Amino acid sequence: MIERIPELVNADANLVRRGRFVNTTFMVEIGDAGYLIRIAEGRVVSVTPGPFITPSYSFALRASREAWETFWRKVPPPGFNDIFALFKGGLLRIEGDMHPFMANLLYLKDVLAKPRQEASR
Repeated sequence: MIERIPELVNADANLVRRGRFVNTTFMVEIGDAGYLIRIAEGRVVSVTPGPFITPSYSFALRASREAWETFWRKVPPPGFNDIFALFKGGLLRIEGDMHPFMANLLYLKDVLAKPRQEASR
């Protein structure tokens, strides 16, 4: 699912416009698998799968594979509908520099939720 984020985000002109000032690289960890997501001017430039020796990123979002898969359902159940719901439930860890994360929170939430539009259930 995460591999499709560049295509899904970059096809959404409104989302790209909203993120036009976002330039960052962050880590999404899905269970044991890590992915570096690089954003330049609101476009997702790359999603690079790990493993990494010394990755460079601003912040990291780490959760189990099951938590992410439930989050990416078309209509996720309560507690999985938002990254902060995952965090509050102890299912997601947020680490690193919080400034780029919080300054672009709504944009990043929408980027991470993009795979839902292709979910079958």
